[in-house]
Amino acid sequence: MGSGRALVTGGHGFVGSHLAAGLLAAGSAVRVLDRPGPRQTDLGGPRASGLDLLGIGDEVELVEADLLDAEGVAAAVAGCDAVFHLGAQATVGVARRSPHETVDVNVRGSWNVFLAARDAEVAKVVFASSDKAYGTAPELPYREDFPLRADHPYGSSKAAADVMARGLAREWGLPLAVSRFANVYGGGDLNFTRLVPETAIAVADRRAPQIRSDGAPRRDFLHVDDAVSAHLAIAAVLDREGAVGEAFNAGGDQPHSVREVVALTAEVGGGEVEPEYGSGLPAGEILDQYLDSTKLRELTGWAPAVDLRTGLARTVEWYRDHEEVRP
Repeated sequence: MGSGRALVTGGHGFVGSHLAAGLLAAGSAVRVLDRPGPRQTDLGGPRASGLDLLGIGDEVELVEADLLDAEGVAAAVAGCDAVFHLGAQATVGVARRSPHETVDVNVRGSWNVFLAARDAEVAKVVFASSDKAYGTAPELPYREDFPLRADHPYGSSKAAADVMARGLAREWGLPLAVSRFANVYGGGDLNFTRLVPETAIAVADRRAPQIRSDGAPRRDFLHVDDAVSAHLAIAAVLDREGAVGEAFNAGGDQPHSVREVVALTAEVGGGEVEPEYGSGLPAGEILDQYLDSTKLRELTGWAPAVDLRTGLARTVEWYRDHEEVRP
């Protein structure tokens, strides 16, 4: 990104904080927007700020405002050259329990960000959608020209915001692109019901990982460092033809079953564990999901740099070193 000021919404979170660190390293001034009040993990306990975990809390400008506060969002956007909109209600289970809140935050909150970016004449906007927006596709891997067929509350809210974002890019001439990423993993993810944090912590503690599915679902995994580089790559080409109003997938090149990921995590973490699997597929989940990242590769030259084995080893080590944040 270089010089200039970038806003990261949801910047206390896992991917947002790593993106803030990546922007700082690239020479940008960084402003973080996140909602006021105490943060909680998905297990109900207090959640540390990802900015503090990365040691960059004092290097960014912090702005507290809810995404539903249009004036607060506009004030945060003002003066920024780039906006990375990652703030969201991003947990599938919470979306099923609180669909109204999820739609409000993910759709109306996104509208507030896009409107503020237009009014402030922001030069670059990247909106983080999700591979969940695709829903059950007619074939795999997902490609960007597939229809968005999400059929559960979380994926539907992201699909609605995704369509809105690309439509507003065309209607307003807003220099915006959409990212649709695979399951992002790595050290610092405090959503402990997710597969990789739960398994990595269980391996570190030498206990049985509690797996919500029967182990059959296949997923695409993207290390958080590669997610950061993909977001920066998308922003870097927003002044090129073929980028504005477009969506870009980023994944780890191939799908892996839950059982494969659990076994590999145990292998690289040096812990023999016997996972406890659930039955079938959890409510709101899709059996197989993985992405074709060709479009992003061809336009930007981006490619994932961290293979799954290396990434999982780093992740287990991170949780071993950070007992203070573990449940």
